Amino acid sequence: MLFRSDAPEYPVNLREIYAPPVVLYVKGALPAGEKHALAIVGSRRTSLYGQEMARKLSYQLANVGAVIVSGLARGIDTCAHKGALQAKGRTVAVIGCGIDIVYPAENDKLADEIIAKGGAVVTEFPFGVQPDKQHFPMRNRIISGWSLGVIVVEANVKSGSLITAKFANEQGRQVFAVPGRADSILSRGTNKLIKDGAKLTEDA
Repeated sequence: MLFRSDAPEYPVNLREIYAPPVVLYVKGALPAGEKHALAIVGSRRTSLYGQEMARKLSYQLANVGAVIVSGLARGIDTCAHKGALQAKGRTVAVIGCGIDIVYPAENDKLADEIIAKGGAVVTEFPFGVQPDKQHFPMRNRIISGWSLGVIVVEANVKSGSLITAKFANEQGRQVFAVPGRADSILSRGTNKLIKDGAKLTEDA
């Protein structure tokens, strides 16, 4: 399906950002007027701690009715989607390629499950557009814009999830970050976010 920015189903929060996508390509369901969404993002390379925190937060938030938005990537994104599904909640996967392509391919079954359980896979890119590193910052602004706040679970200093947090700040969204070990490279990005004013987050 294709939704223009003036369609009732178009995400209310996303419509409010600077230069929202003109159209969204969607597989799955977009309930009209939905506002209560939170993004959970982080690095593709993760620790067990990061995976467990992403699942826990996603499960807890989905269990009280929040829609979990993430990017279908390996690592934290995958755990966030799975946590919401385990809570029998809704989750939205925003991808950086055409709607007819699943990236990474290993998440093909996860994408199908998201759709089957009332969620959606969404992109602004037309059919046939392949994943490209230039597309992911564009995807990240949708993830943050869709949401009331962005929770960064685990990220190094070069993680794309820090771009999502930057967009969130620019869009007037709240930024949350899960603290990590002081000696872990996987926590340097999240710990820096906390130093810079993100809300230290331990549970939902």
